[in-house]
Amino acid sequence: MSDSWLIFIVSLPTRNSAGRMRVWRALKALGCGVLRDGVYLLPYRPEFRQTLQLQAEDVIAGGGNAHILALDSESDEQQALFEHFFDRSADYAKLVEDIRQSADLNLRSEDPAKLQKQAHQWRKAFEAIALQDYFPGAAQEQAAAALEDLEQTVNERLAPDEPHAVQHRIKRLQPQDYRQRIWATRQRPWVDRLASAWLIRRFIDPEARFIWLKVPDDCPAEALGFDFDGAVFTHVGAKVTFEVLLASFGLTKDPALNRIGALVHYLDAGGIPVLEAVGLETLMSGMRQRWTDDDELLAEAEKIFDAFYQAFSGND
Repeated sequence: MSDSWLIFIVSLPTRNSAGRMRVWRALKALGCGVLRDGVYLLPYRPEFRQTLQLQAEDVIAGGGNAHILALDSESDEQQALFEHFFDRSADYAKLVEDIRQSADLNLRSEDPAKLQKQAHQWRKAFEAIALQDYFPGAAQEQAAAALEDLEQTVNERLAPDEPHAVQHRIKRLQPQDYRQRIWATRQRPWVDRLASAWLIRRFIDPEARFIWLKVPDDCPAEALGFDFDGAVFTHVGAKVTFEVLLASFGLTKDPALNRIGALVHYLDAGGIPVLEAVGLETLMSGMRQRWTDDDELLAEAEKIFDAFYQAFSGND
């Protein structure tokens, strides 16, 4: 399909105020650009055309007129003009300012729980803007960075023992060099540590033994630490420990492991939502309450990740 734009022209009788409001809300939810009253613009996408067709049928049923036009951009200037109607820079700028003011206020009040709640609200606000940002650019990147900084601040305040990301190139390693080893991480593991331990035992070191540290400083010199500051394997850049292990041992070619990685990343660090996240989070929360012994907790978690792996692999 060569058409790059959809233009929706609509008019409804003034007496049909309910129909006008219904159509207006639908077009607003789509993030349409407004060329003038009753003339709306969207990038060409089959799903958008289908949605506009449904709106057109609703308008006509209500006694109005509706037309959908497909249009190619005739020049770079026209393309830039049309993209201007979808510029979300002002929305991102306001969000960034709100994030910074909120962070400053709540840091001074020393109320990290309140800041965490606010961070969740800003994440939702960012995702709502991004959903209608059909031509993302630097403004979205700046807002995302500001939000990530806020979330990192919250994590540091609420969980000071959680690992902080470091910046360095991930070195490629061979699993055979990491067999029959002792692996160490912090006690009462959550999703990243549990998933990483499962990955280690299933794909890196089948005979791995795990010890659970009260504090990271208790890590024995002979143990391979993971998911704490100074550990052999921990967060690198935007990657959580599970993703670092995938990259380190050449496991990123496995689509099922990558899907589990996306799931672990979202639950551990936020970011792109994953459909299965709510279910896994609920399971993990219940399991941590039921099994107070970390070895028993890992044994149960391994069953969960085995099931996810099989489902994501499409194996019957």
